[in-house]
Amino acid sequence: MACSWTPKQNKQFEDALATYVKDTPDRWHKIAKAVSGKSAEEVRRHYEALEKDILSIETGQVPIPNYANPRARGYANEQRLLKNLKPQ
Repeated sequence: MACSWTPKQNKQFEDALATYVKDTPDRWHKIAKAVSGKSAEEVRRHYEALEKDILSIETGQVPIPNYANPRARGYANEQRLLKNLKPQ
């Protein structure tokens, strides 16, 4: 069962990962204490899911978005819209 994570919890998680490196004793318990509302098991599973996502990206299993397409959503589309704005 997937649990949702708030942006605040993700930031706490990232900060705790930087603080409690791989070889830290009781790492997941310490990270869980730094992330509001999450258990050691939840933070460990979140980490493993992120590792899996990174592996998928690095092995080319996730397609790279085509930002060059002016009809695509995202940065390129925003740039096209901004270019067409006229100062008042």
